[in-house]
Amino acid sequence: MRYHQEMRTQRIAVVGAGIFGAGAALSLRQRGHEVVLFDPGPLPHPLAESTDISKVVRMEYGGDEVYMALVEEALEGWRRWNQAFPAPVYHEVGVLVLCTSEMVPGGFEHDSYQLLRRRGHAPERLRKEDLRQRFPAWNADQYPDGFYHREAGFAEAAHTVRFLLDEVRRAGVQVREGERVVGLLDGVAGQGGGVVTADGASHLFDGIVVTAGSWTGKLLPELAQDLRPFAQPVFHLRPADPQSYEATRFPVFTADIARLGYYGFPVTDDGIVKIAHHGPGRRMDPDDPLRTPDEDQVEELRAFLKMSLPGLLSAPIVERRLCLYCDTWDGHFWIDRHPSRPGVTVAAGGSGHAFKFAPLIGDIIADVVEDRPRPDALRERFRHRPERRHVATEEAARKSAAPRRVQE
Repeated sequence: MRYHQEMRTQRIAVVGAGIFGAGAALSLRQRGHEVVLFDPGPLPHPLAESTDISKVVRMEYGGDEVYMALVEEALEGWRRWNQAFPAPVYHEVGVLVLCTSEMVPGGFEHDSYQLLRRRGHAPERLRKEDLRQRFPAWNADQYPDGFYHREAGFAEAAHTVRFLLDEVRRAGVQVREGERVVGLLDGVAGQGGGVVTADGASHLFDGIVVTAGSWTGKLLPELAQDLRPFAQPVFHLRPADPQSYEATRFPVFTADIARLGYYGFPVTDDGIVKIAHHGPGRRMDPDDPLRTPDEDQVEELRAFLKMSLPGLLSAPIVERRLCLYCDTWDGHFWIDRHPSRPGVTVAAGGSGHAFKFAPLIGDIIADVVEDRPRPDALRERFRHRPERRHVATEEAARKSAAPRRVQE
């Protein structure tokens, strides 16, 4: 993926210190650029998409070979980070991919299973009795088909960002924590432009990388129709018998996710089972402080637990919140030069499935900043594409997310 050539050292501002911003800042600094990373803080930012106790790292993308191949490369990066960071952040506990009916062609589970096999992996097919014996927390009568794949797991998200920011600082990036960028200055006479911070100060740079996640549409209103914040409910439950939800018996799971939307994680050392939803979501202002799921969402969770995981039905919900996705219409990331602002690169639109690519995302962004060649599939998929407004998502695990015709 990488293309090496000599290029002029630039002074570059990166706006937003989540996984996109931290990764971009590190890659650009490693390529010799002077980098300043702005974020309103604290870091990791508590409201950022990247900040959570866990994120799924799965290879399963239905029949989408582009993403599966990219995850294969990312997995090697996660394993390298486990060796380099002060403590492991990626836990390869496997993923349980369940279906409420027989897997059939065109479905997320079936197409993922077949593509994994074609690419040389070894997912284990699970029928009802297999599920009952190996993973007893599940109501096997509701899930007659599916598979378990060992090459998957979860990342400790906030720890990953924290360790990556430590690397960023050690590399010599200037981290301006507590400085919110509220505007951009257009470039003149071949210069990249600048940023304006909340204190009214202007800072000039050769290039600017906007990695502001759900706030991107506020900083760049002309892209607000394409990069839109949608809220997804996240719940932390505390089971009375946490040992029943340890990773060997309760790995990362997706439960007929393209239809039901639910996924989750094994119990943490603190006795927490996290379950969240990966569906259409609800439009939300990223500055809205009321990030709490409503009672309808709680009832939907309870209905899912009653059907699927009855042992968790009585578990108290000790934390509930709304996680914001920076959504694109088609579910693909948006990593490209700004169409009308010279010197500005936009890297956003994680759409709820970008974190697994964390070890690669910095170099993908840096290649765009430096105008280096990229694989055709990634260039086409991540380009500026306003003509795709109002299409349905193409992310196979989220097919139930129909187009959302909202008032812009």
